[in-house]
Amino acid sequence: MKLHHLPSFLLLSGSLLAADPTPQKAVNLFNGHDLRGWQQPSPPWLVVSGISLDSTNPKTFVSTPGEGVILNTLSGKGVDLKTEAEFGDSQIHVEFCVAKDSNSGVYVQGRYEVQILDSYGKANIAVHDCAAIYERWDEATKKGFEGTVPSINACKPPGEWQSYDITFIAPKFDANGKKTANGKFVKVVHNGKVVHENIEVTGPTRGGDNIEKPTGPIRLQGDHGPVAFRNLKVTPLAP
Repeated sequence: MKLHHLPSFLLLSGSLLAADPTPQKAVNLFNGHDLRGWQQPSPPWLVVSGISLDSTNPKTFVSTPGEGVILNTLSGKGVDLKTEAEFGDSQIHVEFCVAKDSNSGVYVQGRYEVQILDSYGKANIAVHDCAAIYERWDEATKKGFEGTVPSINACKPPGEWQSYDITFIAPKFDANGKKTANGKFVKVVHNGKVVHENIEVTGPTRGGDNIEKPTGPIRLQGDHGPVAFRNLKVTPLAP
């Protein structure tokens, strides 16, 4: 963990998290002004005050200059964005907006993806749809496995702001680095509706960082279409 990037309240008597089982103070991941606290991507993400669907092409955005929102690009041909700080057990709040048919994701610890997709109005949702815990990938067979479909489709229309509230317990390891417990999505709430509870992930989902560790960054996918984010917060939990 990059301790010099973490706020001082995460440090107590030489340990990373206090023993108090209650949530710690929320960490604002985006200050509204710039990308301080994020690994600087190339090409850079944009800071704007607002976005809306392009009336001539709803698969793209138009933006309003200002502050408060981060946007990968108007065309969606961007790169992923990662926090400099790393987190373990956490509650994560994310607000996002996608253009028509756009695709993104929130990678908890940079490894376990909660999918973002324009799935509005879709009757038969699958493991690739919005709010799914994305599948894992078997390189030998070139097939996906595991993954969890959300219990309901809570997706809003493209161009509208949506939210995730994610409670995640990180995988646990013994003194020799051997994993003793899988990571778990305790709860995922999409637009105020519970879509997952107590879902274990046996390893990183497809596209995630391959090596599991007790901590990791928050990673926002930015190379699969136009996507914007705002009000990004992480509340560390006691181990």
